[in-house]
Amino acid sequence: MDTTAGQVTGKTDTAAPSGPCARWPVENREIIRQILDRAGDKWSTLVIAALDDGPLRYTDLLRRIPGISQRMLTLTLRQLHRDGLITRTAYAEVPPRVEYVLTPLGLTLHDIVVSLIDWAGIHHDEIRENRARFDAATERSPAERGAEGSRARRGRTS
Repeated sequence: MDTTAGQVTGKTDTAAPSGPCARWPVENREIIRQILDRAGDKWSTLVIAALDDGPLRYTDLLRRIPGISQRMLTLTLRQLHRDGLITRTAYAEVPPRVEYVLTPLGLTLHDIVVSLIDWAGIHHDEIRENRARFDAATERSPAERGAEGSRARRGRTS
């Protein structure tokens, strides 16, 4: 069997033989992209980071993650639970109590997530400046936008 990058486990890969997912079998690349989407999602990242101190109740998570809506927290917790990154434990008490905690798999992602959050905290000023510089360089006056639109319309009709 040919073992080039394009042929993994006997299947021909039509994608480029290089790139960040090239070392993984073709049949695994879709789920790897889905996992990256989950792990890189801002709310998932913040929930995983918030669970660093052990089990938390829903309302505690809601308080620890500014800006997250109840609906988004519910969806995020459900997705993280489905992926096996957190466990949900419901206690038969009055009032009912539900706690969330990172699983061993979730703990393996925790340090990576905290590092990403720290990186954002360290570099936010620089990124803000870069955005402002980019926006200023690409900003055009309304007259310039209008003139450009007029040229484009004339170009289509001629």
